[in-house]
Amino acid sequence: MKTKILLIAGVVTLFTTTSCMKDVEPQSSTVTSTQVSNAPGAFQNAVDAITSTLCGQFTYAGSEHRAYDFGLPSFYLERDVMGQDVAYPYQNWFTSWYACDHLGPSWAVSQLPWTYYYGWIKSCNEVLSLAGTEPSADHKVGAGIALAMRAYFYMDLARMFAQKTYGEDKSSETVPLVLETTSIPDLVSNPRATNEVMWAQIISDLDKAETYLDGYTRKNVYTPDKSVVYGLKARAYLTMEDWANAEKYAKLAQSGYTVMSESDYTSRETGFNTPNSSWMLGMTYKADDPNIVENDGDSSWGSMMCIEIDPKKSGCGYAANYGQPFLIDRHLYETIPSTDWRKKCYVNFNIDNLPSDDEKIDSLAAYSDHPSWILNAGTVTQGYGKVGGLELKFRTAGGETGRANQHIGFVVAVPMMRVEEMKLIEAEAAGMQDVNRGITLLTAFAKTRDASYVYGTHNEAYGNTKTSAFQNEVWWERRVELWGEGFATFDIKRLNKGIIRSYAGTNHTDGYQWNTTTTPEWMNLCIVQTETNYNTACTNNPDPIAPKGNSTPYVW
Repeated sequence: MKTKILLIAGVVTLFTTTSCMKDVEPQSSTVTSTQVSNAPGAFQNAVDAITSTLCGQFTYAGSEHRAYDFGLPSFYLERDVMGQDVAYPYQNWFTSWYACDHLGPSWAVSQLPWTYYYGWIKSCNEVLSLAGTEPSADHKVGAGIALAMRAYFYMDLARMFAQKTYGEDKSSETVPLVLETTSIPDLVSNPRATNEVMWAQIISDLDKAETYLDGYTRKNVYTPDKSVVYGLKARAYLTMEDWANAEKYAKLAQSGYTVMSESDYTSRETGFNTPNSSWMLGMTYKADDPNIVENDGDSSWGSMMCIEIDPKKSGCGYAANYGQPFLIDRHLYETIPSTDWRKKCYVNFNIDNLPSDDEKIDSLAAYSDHPSWILNAGTVTQGYGKVGGLELKFRTAGGETGRANQHIGFVVAVPMMRVEEMKLIEAEAAGMQDVNRGITLLTAFAKTRDASYVYGTHNEAYGNTKTSAFQNEVWWERRVELWGEGFATFDIKRLNKGIIRSYAGTNHTDGYQWNTTTTPEWMNLCIVQTETNYNTACTNNPDPIAPKGNSTPYVW
């Protein structure tokens, strides 16, 4: 049964003439003086609100406690399961995205990005309205943060909704632009910005942010600074295929950061739950966040990704104890050489062939101080019942205390930008200008993960020969390095790749083992129907249609 959708990006209040629709404050437009307190600190409070709401809140459905309603990290999973690198053995909260199910404009899940992203954009617009067109000295940093984050949000939206990327078609439509200068009447006839218009706005925002944040020293990585602006520019120019600028800003962004060492990356205590010298931007859950306090903490990133939770003392967590973890794709795992220490983050598929649980537990000790819990997480996995492919990249926080109590263990930080991404952008952009220079940079990075790395061994085209062997090699490195961090769909669309889930030995769910030679249409998200109903100038993407049954197994 379809769920009626009641919220849109700022226009519902213009049409609430019947009692069946909720009154909702517009998620955009200019801010009036009556909407903001005149108390001291009001401006800074508005600035802080931009980043403090990135995770931890039930922003979409409130008291319904939906298990995908946990902020920006939920979009990492939604995007990544659309491809092939993340297998999802039991279909539940993220089925819509993994199985191309109910993704059309009249279904409730199409509201999810609209509610979150335009809510965050509204917060940015409020700050920019307060700061004015020429921010005073004490408002410049706040305006710079708002501009950087607005660029971040629109960059995500553009890549999620455009049917073709900037490099392929500058006229392809993204989403409607709502700025601090946009009025409510404008919203009823606000067309989707083309790639050309959208990315020009993103670059404009980042140019201003770079100026406003010059000289700013932040307290932690949970707020953007000038290095993050450089990183966002590198992402933008990579998408725009402006290789010279992508290389320039990726290199600038790296200053002051170092790549994660093996001990950092594979740490059983702080692995991907605590910022370190490679993290450029991150977000963090707090102990009093609704996502942690309510619903046993099960509506959270930690519940989905942290599998080291004591089944007896806690017994909670979708990945740890409810049989619904996310796995690395078996073929991707098998392409990682044994000399590459990133492979230690994923359980070897061969362990499932051992004859006894005791032998399996002995082998699982290589991954966790609590190997019996890992065996439990695999064996209770509904429809799978194995441990092969379980991920331990994202670790539970709080040591033994956190592993015994999910209200502590799920209070984790999540990366939004790491210097490793910048290294790979620099290498790709350099190689698209001079392939030998790109190979040199890529090899230097890859050897920090695998001392035995030899260029040219990871260039599978995935049914697509439009990209060069060099770009395919960079893509493989990105897939392994950034697994689970929300980049999979963006790269597949940017490189016009297909996906391969059906092959001998696949660990993808039966019925969804699909192979495509071009980018799947379900990666072009649909705009929520209420937006197109009331915004007469807004077009939409086609309702995606899922393939029927498994594809013929691909032969590598």
